[in-house]
Amino acid sequence: MRITNVQVHVMKSLLEEPFYFSQGWVKQRSSVLVEIETDAGITGWGECLCHGLQPPEIAAAFIRHAFAPLLIGRDPHDTDVLWEEMYNLSRPYGQGGAAVNAISGIDIALWDIKGKSCGLPVSKLLGGTFRTQVMPYATGFYRTAKGSYPADGVAEALQHKANGLRAMKLKIGFGIDEDLALITSVREAVGPEMRLMADANGAYNTGLARRLLLESESSKLYFMEELLAPEDIDGYKAIRHLTGTLIASGENLFGKMGYRHWIAQGALDIVQPDLCSSGGFTECKKIATLAQAWNTLMVPHVWGSGVGLAASLQFIASLAPTPLGLFPEEPMLEYDQSSHPFRVDLIGHAITMKDGMVSIPDGPGIGVEINRDIIEKYAVTA
Repeated sequence: MRITNVQVHVMKSLLEEPFYFSQGWVKQRSSVLVEIETDAGITGWGECLCHGLQPPEIAAAFIRHAFAPLLIGRDPHDTDVLWEEMYNLSRPYGQGGAAVNAISGIDIALWDIKGKSCGLPVSKLLGGTFRTQVMPYATGFYRTAKGSYPADGVAEALQHKANGLRAMKLKIGFGIDEDLALITSVREAVGPEMRLMADANGAYNTGLARRLLLESESSKLYFMEELLAPEDIDGYKAIRHLTGTLIASGENLFGKMGYRHWIAQGALDIVQPDLCSSGGFTECKKIATLAQAWNTLMVPHVWGSGVGLAASLQFIASLAPTPLGLFPEEPMLEYDQSSHPFRVDLIGHAITMKDGMVSIPDGPGIGVEINRDIIEKYAVTA
């Protein structure tokens, strides 16, 4: 089997009501989908993560001008070989960021082809499924210009609880006093049984993070995510043991090289690679191995279209509990509840929650079919 064509689909949709988080205003949802065709008639799909403020055209340019020429005529089964060649090609000008975002989308599409070629879900090819369903946690809690806080945050939390979710992650990073008001108000509203987390998106330094951790301790958060800038490994090491709240980060780290010091030096309780950003299946499986070697929990970051959601579920299915036991601490699924017009429609609503759990797709590849009408509806020329 040989690769015959690599297509990039840049998708955008302006939000009816822009929202903001600690790093700025989000005015559109966007995505970069990768479609790889083969001479066997098998097509694979992948996604390159676009953070809220990331122009999708950057990753698309990497694919079109750097990686696609390298892929044509190659065997899609050679995922490790192709990953290393793409990374080495872009190493002088892209050891992370959009370069690895682009590689990630390609790698996911290649694994989708491999799964389809042998009629198995990707999780089986990664070594097997430790679980067939996973507990989701709601992520959202963005703020709008007309919002009232913490009241709107409490209302959103109660809606997620009413919908059957048993875990949720708050957006913080709006100032310590503002964050504490939201955390305490939501905890009081949802009760002690709800698993509650918070994400600051790198808003604070170590001193402010220390204050937030200590003053929120009574709310018993499961983890605090990205309290510090993603480069601040020493800061994370300094705050990790201040409270019982687990310290999580990693969505802005890339590949095994980016993660090795963070894991080996014990900077985090939970690592959070994003499959569509940190290296795809090939590299994220290696990151998972590093984490397992140091008995470090992994809860992947997930924030994209239906393609990224489906692929991430395949990856989560393959993750071993760390450590394995009779009552292991299982990974969770970050389940985006914010506005996104091509998250569920793109894959025909194939992924849903039932009784507080989300099932892992068991079809070949990433396990979902792509609705091309949705791509055409939101596609832009880049």
